[in-house]
This record gives sequence, structure tokens and C-alpha cells, in this order.
Amino acid sequence: MFNLEEELKNLPDQPGVYIMHDKNDNIIYVGKAKILKNRVRQYFQKNKNHTPKVLAMVANIAYFEYIVTDSEMEALVLECNLIKKHRPKYNILLKDDKQYPYIKVSINKDYPRIFMSRTLKNDGAKYFGPYTGMQTVRSTIDIVQRIFKPPTCSRKFPEDIGKGRPCLNYHINNCFAPCIAGKVSRDEYRRIFFDICSFLEGNHTKLLAEMQEEMLTASKKLEFEKAAILRDKISAVKRFEEKQKIINADKQADVDIIAAAVLNTKTFVEVFFVRKGKITGRASYKIEDTQYISQGEVLSDFIKQFYSGNTNIPGEILTEYDVDDIDLISGWLSEKRGKKVHIICPKRGEKKQLISMVHKNAEAAAENYRINNLKAAETKNKILSEIAKKLNLETIPRRIESYDISNISGSDNVASMVVFINGKSSKKDYRYFKIKSTDGSDDYLSMQEVIYRRFRRARDEEQDIKNGVISEDESKFLPLPDLILLDGGKGHLSSVLEIMDAIDEEIPVFGMVKDDKHRTRGLVSRSGEIELSPLDSVFKFITQVQDEVHRSAITYHRKLRSKGMTKSALDNINGVGEVRKKRLMEVFKSVDNIKNAGLEELEKAVDKKTAHAVFEYFHGK
Repeated sequence: MFNLEEELKNLPDQPGVYIMHDKNDNIIYVGKAKILKNRVRQYFQKNKNHTPKVLAMVANIAYFEYIVTDSEMEALVLECNLIKKHRPKYNILLKDDKQYPYIKVSINKDYPRIFMSRTLKNDGAKYFGPYTGMQTVRSTIDIVQRIFKPPTCSRKFPEDIGKGRPCLNYHINNCFAPCIAGKVSRDEYRRIFFDICSFLEGNHTKLLAEMQEEMLTASKKLEFEKAAILRDKISAVKRFEEKQKIINADKQADVDIIAAAVLNTKTFVEVFFVRKGKITGRASYKIEDTQYISQGEVLSDFIKQFYSGNTNIPGEILTEYDVDDIDLISGWLSEKRGKKVHIICPKRGEKKQLISMVHKNAEAAAENYRINNLKAAETKNKILSEIAKKLNLETIPRRIESYDISNISGSDNVASMVVFINGKSSKKDYRYFKIKSTDGSDDYLSMQEVIYRRFRRARDEEQDIKNGVISEDESKFLPLPDLILLDGGKGHLSSVLEIMDAIDEEIPVFGMVKDDKHRTRGLVSRSGEIELSPLDSVFKFITQVQDEVHRSAITYHRKLRSKGMTKSALDNINGVGEVRKKRLMEVFKSVDNIKNAGLEELEKAVDKKTAHAVFEYFHGK
């Protein structure tokens, strides 16, 4: 039994990480502390300065645990790893947790190649980036291809030199064809890839000077074809250089610039990557529930998460606000990079202007989000109003619930409940059920069970809220829906209406009917089928709901199967293991067919002893 007072007394005065759990053992918050005793105690002291978010978190803490570390730096690293692993509810979380792509040049090989890579390795190759997406990487590699024409085929060099004819790329002037014996020496091959590296590093001035000199030398030697190729490369590099925005032509520094804009409860963070004095890319993030957190804390948590899995750290990070724990975070990043990292919040001058430029982009992202949300809300409201009109509903269905059953050959039945609120799917409100009432493929009985359990749970929760056992926020089946959509036709509808009448619920229920090709066709009600035009927005919305509930049910079924949590009636029969069960399902296709099979049919599929055991299980001696 967790005794809060005792645990608070026993907290050590050492650095470490504290982990808050709720009553369901979920990790809801992870934090680090220089002195665990002081930091954790603060949460449970009466303090007028506690934000509503902290108060809500403390109200949900059932117990806490902690991990003592040797230093605050070690605690910071552990905190980052635990947040990334558990994604606690009350921590600031980056939803975009992807690894940014890089361009890799295997310059450590005798005959290098150029690739896209999502990981940085200490393998002797050169990595360029990060880039904000695959499209940017592809575009950059395409520019490299057009200028330098490196090989893209699967041939290995030098083994495949002189073997076979050159491929199409050579004939369309898209490859310098090192596969042709005697055409390109090893040193010439490597020289081209050194030029590619120089180009990707942004050293265009040096590269252009070298190519200019090489072009003049070739011209003097009357090597006009080579000179023409160099001339075209020089023109291409100059055109590319003109498109890049130059930030600082003198210092040629590697800098990340971070700024943020606030919109209601959200913070929009923009990161601009500057490499060799030029903007090479940008990243955008939307962080939820930041209304009670200072911008310094938001950027502090952002930096920790953003760079926790990123090994490409610049020497300088410019931030719009003073970052909490700046010295600690700077030391941690310096350790990761192997060189000093400066985190600066500029107040004036050129760097302040750069922050202003990135901030404008963050404001633009926030404004675009606001406008898009308004447009989406208007569209959804219009669709919901049309649904209410077409289905003769008394009110607009703000909360729509949809149900589907999933099984394999009539066994391992599960069900999914998906929820759409104001026309948008709300995954946190999805619920899943393991069917208990039947082992066979009785979808009607399964659907009745699910509906009954769903409304029984809702009534239990209403009573618990009334008695003060739980709060409204803790309920999982409230509020009730305004509309129920079933993935099925008249049979499903009739079985559910029977239950709804029995439990005295008057919520509108409709079945989503499919055609012969298993595509959405329309809706069915008590009074018959409602035709919907495929061009109608209501039809498109119903199709979306039906596809989502079907996907959700199948995904849940697969998840249980992958964990070995699903069960078939055949598992209850002595002597029927995985091999015989598989054989029976191959022959009869479903548990129902096995159940209805005669003894002679079973004996044709498996040995007599197993056949008798199966027959006796389903029919009795």
C-alpha cells in the first residue's frame, strides 16, 4: 500500500528522475530534479501558484517512484528517454517524432555512392542534413544527379568495369559511365564525388573556382568536350546558388533557429536549419495544452525532445525566449556533439532579426491552422446538419458512435466502437470489446452484447459520478451518443433495436449497408433503406465512418492475435493442437462448419481419435 506521507519523508536529497502514476498504473508525468526531496514535495504542498494543469495532474497521482542518478545531467538524459518511451499525458510531447533524413556519401569507399539515410552512423561516410522531408532529399539528389551525373545503377566498382554495355542513363547523358573500361579512372571518379560533397556542404565559391580553373585547363589542352561539360556544371551550380537564401556569407556557421507563436491552448514551434550560412530546411511542430506553461519552459522541453534522438547538432542554437536550465541543456548537447554548443536568446542585432523571421513563420503556421480549422468546422457542421435533415433527426448529431464485429472463421470475436465528435474521429474515445456470448459467427448476438455492455457501463458510471466515486472526466462511456451507425444491414439493425427497446434507450440507430463489392451503398432504418448519392457529402462521410470502424475492428483483432490473446472453441478440445486445428480450419473454413460436420467428414480431415474428440465436444456422447 502506497503511503504518501511516508514516501515523501523518505525522498533522497540527490539528483534523479521522478515518475508519477495514476490508479491504473499509467505513467502520467516524468520529471527530473537536482534534489528529488525538494522538487517532488512541491507538488503536494498547498500552493496558490500551481497551474490548473499541475493541480489536475496531482489529483490523478495514485503513487510515484523515483530513480536516483549520479548527476543532474544524467537525470536529464534519463528524463528524455523515459518521456520518449512512455509519452506521459501531462508532459509536453512532440507528436512529430520522426527521424529527419540525411544525404549520405560513402566517401570512405574507393568508389563512393550517394544515398538517402535516416540514421547517422560513425562509418567514415559523409552525412549532409538534416532535411525536412524525403521530397527535399529527392530534390537535392536530383540536382546533384543533373549537375554531376553520378552512377545510380546496381553495378559494383571496380568489379563490374568493362562488363557489359553502359545502361540507358549514359545514353541520355545522365551518368558519366565509370562502367566503361578506361573512360574514368579511380582518381577521376573520386574527384567527382569530392565535388559533390563540396556542393552539398555549400562551398560553392571554392567549388566554382576549382571547376573554372579545370575548364580553362581543358580548353587550353583542346579538350573541348570536357570543357563544355564543366561549363554546364558551373552554370547549374550558379543557378542553384541563386535559389538559396544566404543568412551570413561571412561566418558560414551551422545554426538552428527556434521561435514560437501561441494560439489559444497550442504553441506552434518553427525550427530553421542553417548550414554553412544558408537555410537548408525547416521543421514545424504543434504542441498541445501549453496555456499554463511559460514559453521558456515550452522551448526547454522542446529542445530536450527535439535533440534527444538527433546527432546532427549545430554549434549554435538561437531561441526566441530564455530557456529554462540553459546551462544544463547546453552542457548535455555539447557532450552529445563532442564540441561546445551555445544556446543564445538574442536581444538585438542580426541574430534577433533571424529570430523575428522564424517567428513570422510560426505565426503564419498558427494562422493557417486557425483558418483551416474554421473551414473544417464549417464543412463538418454543414455535413452534420445534412445528416440530421436526411435522417429526420430532432437534433444535430454531435457525437456519433459506430460499431463493427471482427472474427476469423467464426471464432475469436471482437468488436470495435469508434466515435466521431463534431464530424471528426476522436480516437481517445474509441472502445474495444471481446465477445463473451458466442464462439460462433453470430454477428447479431455479438452486436447485441456490445450494445448492452456499452449502455450498462454508461449507467454504472452515471451512478458512480452521482455517488462521487469517479468524476465526469474519468468516465469512459459518457456522454451517450446522438446517433448510432452499425456496420451491417437489416439483421444487425433489428437485433440492436431489440436491445435498445429492452433497455429503454431512444437513440437513433441506422445500419450502414454495403453492395456486392463490399462498398458503402447507403443506410437502413426501421422504415427501410435510405438512398444516398455517391456524390453527396453525407455519403462520403458515412463511407469514412464505415471504413474507420471496419479498420479499427480488424486492427484490434490482429493486435490480440499477435499477442496470442485470441481463442477458438477448438482450443478447448483435448488432443487438438495447433497442427490439427490448422488442418480442420483448412478443410472446413469455419468453426461453425466443423460443428455441423458429421463424424465421417471429420475422419476424412483428421485421424479417428481427434475426429471423435471434436464430434463429442460439439454434440456430446
